[in-house]
Amino acid sequence: MTDGLLPGVDRALVQPLARRCEKLFTRIRLGTRVTSLVERGSTIETRFDGDDGDAFDRVLVAVGRRPAGAGLGLEHTRVSVDARGFVAVDDRCRTTDPAIYAVGDITGEPMLAHRAMRQGKVAAEVMAGRPAAFDNVVVPAVVFTDPEIAWCGLTESEAARGGRAVKVAKREWAAAGRALTLGRSDGLTKLIADPDSGRVLGVGIVGPGAGELIAEGALAVEAALTVEDLAATIHTHPTLSETLMEAAESLLRG
Repeated sequence: MTDGLLPGVDRALVQPLARRCEKLFTRIRLGTRVTSLVERGSTIETRFDGDDGDAFDRVLVAVGRRPAGAGLGLEHTRVSVDARGFVAVDDRCRTTDPAIYAVGDITGEPMLAHRAMRQGKVAAEVMAGRPAAFDNVVVPAVVFTDPEIAWCGLTESEAARGGRAVKVAKREWAAAGRALTLGRSDGLTKLIADPDSGRVLGVGIVGPGAGELIAEGALAVEAALTVEDLAATIHTHPTLSETLMEAAESLLRG
């Protein structure tokens, strides 16, 4: 229904995926609503607004998620649930009922499995009487398309909306030897850094294996590393990971 693929994701990271999708699919409809789905024999007749429609073998409807907290009896506790059904928790994953903890998608965005895993560890440690808190700076995100898209921390568009000055570096994978040997030079590595301190504020990657590569970006942001730290760290060659080092080097030169 939106005007572009993956709304909310950095447009520079989406472009390589969009170009690949244009080659793989017969047609991609943007800004379009499905108005009806009707079974006709072994096919599903699909109609769109402002379109005569088409027939498909199968149709997948994926329009988001909502909390599945109904039936848990939360109304009989002191747990605070918002209008959308999400449960409020503090940095120790405690709800407003001191005897109840909550982790995962029921606690709201970002609804990601690795965030839930981290929350689960925090909750278990707190319940065991150990000092723990969900105080992570970033929660990396991955879209497992082909090419994969991954990012963490501050994005360029978020910085612009907040009026925050940043330095941005982009490293096209067309200049990466390893990407060329894989036959996939359509990737991109992007760094967002503070112009004064040089601290890495955000990382975005699109390309094969981006979901693996983003771990280094998350570590850089979480540990408050600087662009110089990344540039001075020896990366193996030829690899895709060295695009992070090269992006950092370009920021130092700039």
